[in-house]
Amino acid sequence: MTIQTHFPYISSKMFAENVAISDIAKQVGTPFYCYSNTAISQNFKGYQQAFSEQDTLICYAVKANSNQAVLSTLAKLGSGADVVSEGEIRRALAAGIPADKIVYSGVAKVESEIEYALNQGIFQFNVESEPELELISQIATRLNTTAAIAFRINPDVCANTHAKISTGKAENKFGVPISKARLAYKQAASLPNIKVQGVDVHIGSQLTQLAPFEEAYKRIAQLVTDLTEDGHEISVIDIGGGLGITYSDEVIPSKKEYAAVAKAQLGHLACKIIVEPGRSLLGNAGIIVSSVVLIKTGEERQFLMLDAGMNDLIRPSMYDAHHEILAVDTTNTAQKIYDVVGPVCETGDTFSKSRQVNESKSGDLIAIMSCGAYGAVMASTYNTRMLAPEVMVKDNEFAIVRARPTYEEVINADSVPSWV
Repeated sequence: MTIQTHFPYISSKMFAENVAISDIAKQVGTPFYCYSNTAISQNFKGYQQAFSEQDTLICYAVKANSNQAVLSTLAKLGSGADVVSEGEIRRALAAGIPADKIVYSGVAKVESEIEYALNQGIFQFNVESEPELELISQIATRLNTTAAIAFRINPDVCANTHAKISTGKAENKFGVPISKARLAYKQAASLPNIKVQGVDVHIGSQLTQLAPFEEAYKRIAQLVTDLTEDGHEISVIDIGGGLGITYSDEVIPSKKEYAAVAKAQLGHLACKIIVEPGRSLLGNAGIIVSSVVLIKTGEERQFLMLDAGMNDLIRPSMYDAHHEILAVDTTNTAQKIYDVVGPVCETGDTFSKSRQVNESKSGDLIAIMSCGAYGAVMASTYNTRMLAPEVMVKDNEFAIVRARPTYEEVINADSVPSWV
């Protein structure tokens, strides 16, 4: 079972730090996301400590959770940002993350986004292809500025993770094949207004073993050596993110062990290391809280029907992802087997099948765990359901950090042409 120390049970009732989940539900309504500020801070400080012996810039992967309260928390701790869109650059800047701590990844950057990033003076572009490099050079030349770049290298390493979040194999859409890297860097050095400064690698997400990291970093180390011999001045190695979390029973390497692999394989190169954690900072720092609508008895099974749906948390439907499902009040210790489902008009709106959960009734609160990353950021208003609000807790206080919209706000976002 997922261990989330910042969502403890006290007298059979679940808390977020020192606030009862039931108290939040009474004020906010369900479903809602709930984040522990302390958990986020401690996770980030864990990376700082693990990499303290290396020249490191920790750039939070904004795509994991882009709420401004999350970004502001990390900015105050000294975090940089790994972004994949102009919108994420704007979010990071608004939260107080300086431009010189922003690394711009993303597989299909468009001209307006590149121009915006250059005008802000970001630290580095992680370039995905030679055509993208040429576009950056053209825009930087027009703006009379210089773009610092690293190529994202595809090392053809199997990350042993879900196929949809594996990014470092030859068949994946990401990066420049390592076999073509030296030619790509040669081209970069010949283009105007381009500063070659780094090498980037990211092989996937939710990794539970260190061996894939070790193999990827070993290949990158040899590439950096080769590039140096070719005359390039490589001063930055972006090692990506990808360290997993415990969703159910996974045993995850520690941040210290992860940092040790990076140091062992790359330390001799005397480069600044950029780390891009996302899930491992936010995943187990958040939950989604839902109410039981009703218990439905089918022909072969019982359905625990919640007011949260796949539009609120799509990971189980998209990735067959496992999330622990826990009663907020465990006073009744009786257990039952349910299919836990939502209200969306899709068979795929299923959080789990044949799951043992505390026996429940209409109105009971249910917590779906490990939802701090890739939860609210992937939500939608499918079925014209309102986006779930987000709440942040710190010690004995909580605040709504994104409100639930009204139906009027959602409907009025549309406009009807005069000729309809």
